[in-house]
Amino acid sequence: MDLLAPYFERFSLSARMFYSGLLCGSTEENEHTGHLHVLRKGKLTVTRPDARPLVIDTPSIVFFPRPRLHRLHGPEEEGAELVCATIEFGAGMLNPLIASLPEPLVLPLDALPELEPTLQLLFSEAFSGLPGRQAAMDRLFEYLFVLLMRSAMKEHRIDSGVLVGLSDLRLGKAIEAMHKHPETSWSLEQLAQCAGMSRARFAAYFRQVVGMTPFDYLTDWRLGVAQTMLRNGTSLRLIAAAVGYANATALTRIFTQRIGMSPSEWLARSQLHSASDVSLSS
Repeated sequence: MDLLAPYFERFSLSARMFYSGLLCGSTEENEHTGHLHVLRKGKLTVTRPDARPLVIDTPSIVFFPRPRLHRLHGPEEEGAELVCATIEFGAGMLNPLIASLPEPLVLPLDALPELEPTLQLLFSEAFSGLPGRQAAMDRLFEYLFVLLMRSAMKEHRIDSGVLVGLSDLRLGKAIEAMHKHPETSWSLEQLAQCAGMSRARFAAYFRQVVGMTPFDYLTDWRLGVAQTMLRNGTSLRLIAAAVGYANATALTRIFTQRIGMSPSEWLARSQLHSASDVSLSS
């Protein structure tokens, strides 16, 4: 069973390479998308408004899974050789996978041997200047993201969050059940049965591993699915039934509490941002 498949089925993954070369000096990245930076060689300093500078001096992946203002600094003389892309995986949406990742996620390339063939192709294409380079780089970054998530789950490169839960033979079954059937009125006992555990043990273990309660995760998953359906033009009445709420009013109440705005307000803002992004890229 492909435990990552539900995320890719429910949320749209999109990458766009925006920089490749030697960074001498600094550059600021925007707050509207995630960012995936691959340091090939050199020394890189990452600064953020409310955090200590992060200095990276070995070839590494630096992944900001959520929109986050940050600045990259390369030494003025020797520079830092970088390939960078924006990553949108349900941008502006409640994606529990993205929400559970550390910020930033920094992994040395020598700790990721399974990614080496793709990274070699990425670097080769980045500096080739061949026709179709942008399209090829975008797709390679999307593939790199999938490999990164696969590796993080398989090799336990992250010590908490839903990727760890998916890797757990017991919790993975309960999470899979929630993914498959968000419309079900799940009880704690039913989810515990899926995991083959007692209710008390399941509740405590889920929170310990995933970092939230089973019902908080289920709510996030349902609302993330609801956001995708809203973008696709589905009515609130049909969405409510599909994600386990009695009616559109109940869905709107939970949505507003969790997201901070009503479904209609969220959709309008989402469409406005999408139109703005298209305008800026054209």
